[in-house]
Amino acid sequence: MRVGIYGGSFNPPHLGHLNAIQSVAKKAGLQKVHVIPAASNPLKMELEGPTPDQRLAMTRLAFQDMGETYFVDDQEIKRGGSSYTIDTIKNLCKEVDAKDLYLIIGADNFESFDQWKDFDTILKETNLIVTSRPGWNLPTEQDELPQYLKKHIEEFDFNFIELKSGRSVQFLKLKDVEVSGTEIRKWLRIQRKVQQYLPLAVESYIHENKLYAPLGDRIGDYGKFTEFCANALFDKKGIRVQGFDLRALTAPSEFAVIASGTSTRHASSLAENLMRTVKEEYNVLPQSIEGMDEGRWVLLDYGSLIVHLFYDFVRQEYDLESLWKTAIDLRLKDPVLEKAGKS
Repeated sequence: MRVGIYGGSFNPPHLGHLNAIQSVAKKAGLQKVHVIPAASNPLKMELEGPTPDQRLAMTRLAFQDMGETYFVDDQEIKRGGSSYTIDTIKNLCKEVDAKDLYLIIGADNFESFDQWKDFDTILKETNLIVTSRPGWNLPTEQDELPQYLKKHIEEFDFNFIELKSGRSVQFLKLKDVEVSGTEIRKWLRIQRKVQQYLPLAVESYIHENKLYAPLGDRIGDYGKFTEFCANALFDKKGIRVQGFDLRALTAPSEFAVIASGTSTRHASSLAENLMRTVKEEYNVLPQSIEGMDEGRWVLLDYGSLIVHLFYDFVRQEYDLESLWKTAIDLRLKDPVLEKAGKS
């Protein structure tokens, strides 16, 4: 029996997931697919959203009418902590031979697959099926393959690679549903209709449990929240901390804070500290995080407030302040320096 492994956060599970796995199962001849929600992705930071058990419940609802081929496997949720695919594979190998086991990943994850724990072992213990993703091209020549894979190749033939381990890598072009979980979460928070992207049972569960609700109910006064975030950045030596009221403009948020770090590491450190401080005071996490690994431009999305943290040189390059020159400058000041100046 050819058995597939289809993991992810499923936050939330949407029709893109269902379309992808049905197409893969048909094209690759999979008789069974383990659909496995992760407890926590070690390569991603925690975001505001449903609990692991709620994501598991939504995934079960999404696949409940898909037939016996698709089995929602809760082993990673039960294990808790960081979810490592190698642990799941070793567990499944107790029942399925490696030659019959197929790990399904997107082209985006394939590019960074060498960041996965024990990825070399994964290439020995299972076959890979790499699917197309919106915005990502599948490799068609050996020179286009990621560097980490080249030492493992025995033979390359357009959309199929035979590995030295005896396992294989197969590339499958899918008819992609042009939507992502990030977009759906954003649309749900602004109460935009998403029924064309979600199974009905999943949409009902989200509404019944008030998932992906706007953060405003918990944050309250975004003017005060903006000042709070700015003070946290001042406290960690953020450079040129500025705040803007954007409500008179057409902008993605009502407020914005910009600050710089002396290095990319400092910019990422400012973001990490801010998330920790906000979590302690308001008990909320960002809706989305971008750029944390590189630290050149880190973006923390708190709904009506977006925080932009730059390596200072990069900030000069993008010059966001000039885009908001007609916005209200909140004239934020470091409270420590203010107090020192008055004493």
